[in-house]
Amino acid sequence: MPTTPTSGFSSRFLAMFALVFGGEMIFSLPYHLPRYYRPTVLDVFGLSNADLGDAFVFYGVFAMIGYFPGGILADHFSARRLMTISLATTAAGGVYLMSYPGFAGLAFLYAFWGVTSVFLYWGALIRATRSWGGEVSQGRGFGLLDGGRGLVAACFASLGVMLLRTGLGSDPALADEATRAGALQIVILQYTLATLAAGIVAWVCIPDSSPDELERGRNTWPAIRTVFGMRAVWLTAVIVTCAYSGYKGIDYYSGYAYDVLGMNEADAAGFTANAGYLRLVAAVGAGLLGDRFGIARLTWISFGALAGCWAILDLLDASPEVLAIVYTNLVITYFGVYALRGLYFALLEQTRVPHTVTGVAVGLISLMGYTPDIFIGPIAGRLLDNFPGVAGYQYFFLLLCGISTVGLITAAAVSRAAARLDVTSPSRSKLSAMK
Repeated sequence: MPTTPTSGFSSRFLAMFALVFGGEMIFSLPYHLPRYYRPTVLDVFGLSNADLGDAFVFYGVFAMIGYFPGGILADHFSARRLMTISLATTAAGGVYLMSYPGFAGLAFLYAFWGVTSVFLYWGALIRATRSWGGEVSQGRGFGLLDGGRGLVAACFASLGVMLLRTGLGSDPALADEATRAGALQIVILQYTLATLAAGIVAWVCIPDSSPDELERGRNTWPAIRTVFGMRAVWLTAVIVTCAYSGYKGIDYYSGYAYDVLGMNEADAAGFTANAGYLRLVAAVGAGLLGDRFGIARLTWISFGALAGCWAILDLLDASPEVLAIVYTNLVITYFGVYALRGLYFALLEQTRVPHTVTGVAVGLISLMGYTPDIFIGPIAGRLLDNFPGVAGYQYFFLLLCGISTVGLITAAAVSRAAARLDVTSPSRSKLSAMK
């Protein structure tokens, strides 16, 4: 069993800080802008919801291609080097984004980010985090990773909202096209500089992997055969697919606040930015509870809460008499989605996937699990464009409810299988993976 990558409190803290900071900044340019500032992005770039969803398909396709070979890469090379290169090249894409390219240029940029943020980075991030958590603290490790990433995201989103408000002036509704473009450009610059800074932090704070650890992960073909034969890996892939669909779903909450709840574009961005602070509480809390009561058990409970809330949102409009119920369910879905992000990769330890094949396992799981990058955007965009107002969002919430139900069933199956094999206690190191 590998030990953590660093020893001593200060070095472990710095390593986790680098993983958290870089783990969020690597996705800030492709994800944060449409998540927090969607109305402004659509207006400045002259896009419809469907256009933006279609552009993101290019990211999803290239990311999907990169997940599996990127996992193999993570088993062969130092996480520190891979992360630094990835963050620097992703930041370079932010410089191009500030030129406001047309749809073709935006599609190319998203394809480029699919390579830089996934192929080079993702497998290395998960492998380093799993090593940091050791044998008994997987929930804490992944909970801290995603909860910390949520805090970083919320802080930079809040700063971005402040910059956007300042750029738009006292009344955003009166801002002209040039003013909106200038305000958004400042926000993009913020994320670009932060991504570059995260690359520097990764180089300084994350130690190189030991040659012995990398050598153990270089038996590529046996590792692939082992991983493809594990039922637990395939079930985890389904769970990640369903959980990530929910995470993609909350990208549309700023649009929901603007189109249905009647907020202006700055207030809608502020609403989603403030909700991001819930991620720290939800992900860290879920990770700690998962270590105590079982990762898989808490996973299916979270899916159940999401399915119920999205079913309710599907039935409600935004009339004053139900507005409190709407907000309550929106907040609960934030908690559920963020909790799942702190849980699902911790299933690797509970289901006893060998550490030496972590990169390959993460690559296979991510290849399937992050396919929502390809299909959620186009589906949601067309629903919202073809059914304006609350109706389009109700259809979208119904879709998310169905996907969460599939996640609930799958996580319950993993929980039952883990209980039968008595793998809920990480100390039982002699038990083999579910096959």
